[in-house]
This record gives sequence, structure tokens and C-alpha cells, in this order.
Amino acid sequence: MGKKILFISDHGDPLAKLGGKQSGGQNNYVRQLALALDKRGVNVDVVTHWSNPEAPRTEVFGKNCRVFRIAAGHKGYIAKSEMYHLLPKFFQELKDTVQLHTYDIIHSHYWLSGLLALFVKRSYNIPIVHTSHSLAAAKKKATGKVETKRMEAEKAILRRADKVIATTENEKQLIENFANPKADVAVAAIGVDSVFHPYEKKRRHITKTFSFAGRLEKTKGIFTLLEAFRLYNKQFNNKGRLIIAGGDESDFDPVTKLPVNDELRKTVSGIEDKVDFLGPKTQEELAELFNNSTAVIVPSYYESFGMVAAEAQACGTPVIASAVGGLNDVVADGISGLHIRPKDSVKLSEAMKLLSRDNFLAKSLGKEAAERARNVFNWTTIANQIDGIYEKLMNVHDYASASDNRTLAGDKDVLKETYYLL
Repeated sequence: MGKKILFISDHGDPLAKLGGKQSGGQNNYVRQLALALDKRGVNVDVVTHWSNPEAPRTEVFGKNCRVFRIAAGHKGYIAKSEMYHLLPKFFQELKDTVQLHTYDIIHSHYWLSGLLALFVKRSYNIPIVHTSHSLAAAKKKATGKVETKRMEAEKAILRRADKVIATTENEKQLIENFANPKADVAVAAIGVDSVFHPYEKKRRHITKTFSFAGRLEKTKGIFTLLEAFRLYNKQFNNKGRLIIAGGDESDFDPVTKLPVNDELRKTVSGIEDKVDFLGPKTQEELAELFNNSTAVIVPSYYESFGMVAAEAQACGTPVIASAVGGLNDVVADGISGLHIRPKDSVKLSEAMKLLSRDNFLAKSLGKEAAERARNVFNWTTIANQIDGIYEKLMNVHDYASASDNRTLAGDKDVLKETYYLL
């Protein structure tokens, strides 16, 4: 019988439609990793919040993967920023829903899931693997926003997890600087779905088309992008086109198809006829969009990885990305794309101009991007690596000592608070 792994992905339902308010990189990572492990004969169950009331409580995907949706007293969408206080009910319902003692490994995703995993480990002596997906310390550096409770929790999780998986060397260094000396970190990249590949006959348009995919949030660089595109179009006689995928359907006016957000509407004012807001799109639709773009732009203030950048490269399309976080590793500057300073609309517009004017450079970057994606962002290779991590942990019998459990119960601040909640 194969390994039995439990993924805890508090807000990241692996079967949710991508591009919505709370469905992006984490959802996709959890789904693709589960499917890749499934092909190796590993049984993967995923527990997540029941954010879509119309979704079934239990759902099967792949051959042996299952999703269990936990209401935790609130069946329906709730922002992840509000989920901390649902943890007691989530934990109780989790214990009632699945047989926790039957799992070989708990793999948690995001800090709220990590807290739940710590208490599963304490109660059932099961080793835990943790993937952060994003870190409060990185968010603080990028935006200045301080989340004290989250930072305390993340430090405890990173130090107590049996293994931490970072998706880039940049993220590993950040984790070790933040949580050292106790964090045990391995690097395993994120893979790309097979739907993302270069089309045999890529359509070439006279109009240069740039694309963006992601949530319509300031930290994703959407305002920087719109200002850069405005500058770009001034020099190209309004011949450029910007296509924006992502956001929830409720983010757009059903008649004008423009964002309902006042700040976004103001920023796009004057260039509305050159910007298309598509809303959430499927993987197949994104692959087509990326294939037909001069470049895909990822102007985020921070990304621990940057899934869109990897997917675009897999389509053989160069990426213009902010030189921040994991994007420094995911996009090879001058090889598979171009790095620009974050929040710098002028530099971004210049990079767009460069790829518009230099077709040879754009084609060369795109070719290298596809090769890089095949070698680096390969789910089969990544699943083999992570399965090896699981195997090693299963061979260690003394996962959690009694002293570790006592310390967990006696910790201060957020861990102690969560202990009494759960």
C-alpha cells in the first residue's frame, strides 16, 4: 500500500476556479502536486475550507486524490485574514471528518494550515512538512505592513516542522534568516501544468500585446503596470494592447466590463479602449493568452515564487518581472526574460518598448524560456523530490519528543494562544 499524505490547505481549495478572490498560486500548487504524487502511487487527501457552498463536501480528483471541505462553522467564502478565529472549529471538524491517525505525513500549506498541522503532530505524533507560499516577513519588506501574530506563528511553524519546503533559493535564505537556527529547509521548485507549452504555430500580430494574470491588488503591481502601459502607448501611437486576466467576476461591471474599484477605474481612464479585463480564466485559456503575447508581465511587489512567470516561460514567451523574491530565481534575467525594479512604471515601460522593437531578442528569450521551463518547472521531477522527503521522514521513528510537546503547550504569544483555542 502506498503512502497516505494529508494536505492541509486552509483557504486554497485545489478544485476552485483559478483567478478568484482567494484562488491562485496555492490552489494550483496543491492540486498539481497532489496529481503528480498520485501518479507515483501516493494517496493524497486535501482538507480545505468550504468556501463555495455549491461545492460538494467530498470530491475526488485524479485517481486516488480526495478533497474534504470543512465548514468550521462558516460554510461560504471568508477572507483568509479572518480565518484565524475559525481554527478551533476547523480542528474539531477535521478530527471528526478524517481519520488523522491513518496518515503517514501531514503537509501544510500557508501559516494557518501550519498551526493546525502543529497540533495534529502534537496529538497524533505524525511528522509535518510545511510550505509557506508567502511570508509575513517578506510582505513587511515589500509593503511595510506588519502582521505580528502571523510572524510569530510562522517562526514557530518553520522551527517546528520536520521539513520546510522553499520553492526558490531566495525563499530558503529568507526563511533561514528569519527562523534560524532551527528551520530544516529543502528547495523544490513549483511545476507547470502540461497545458502550458509553446504552440506549433504562434500567431503573430502587428499590434504588440502584453498580458498580466493575477489578482487585481496593489501588491501584484497592477497600478504600476497600467501606468507603464500608458507611457508605452504614448510612444507607440496607441498601437499596443494590454490584456489582464484575473480577479473575481464580481470585481467587474457587467455592462462596461471595467473594474468596479474606483482607484482602478481612475488609473485605466483614457486607455480603456486598449486594455481588456478578462476576469478569471481557465488554465487552457491562460495558455492561449500567454502564447499570443509579446511578453507576460509580472510586476509584483513581492512573490515567494511567481507561478505566472513559470507558466508563461513554459509557453515560450519572455517574461518582464520585478526583481523581487522568488522572481529573481524563476526568471533568468537576460536569458528567459527581463528584470525591472518593482514599482517603477518608467523602467517597466522601457522593457516593454525593448521587446516590441527587438523581435530577435524577444524570440531568443522565448526560446530559452521554454527550455528553462522544461528543465526546471517539471512536476514529475518535483514530485519525486518531495516524495523522497516524505520517505526519509517516515523512516525516522521519534518524530516528536515529549519535551517538544511540553514546549509547544508552554510557548508564549500566538502559539500559546492557539494552543488554548484548540
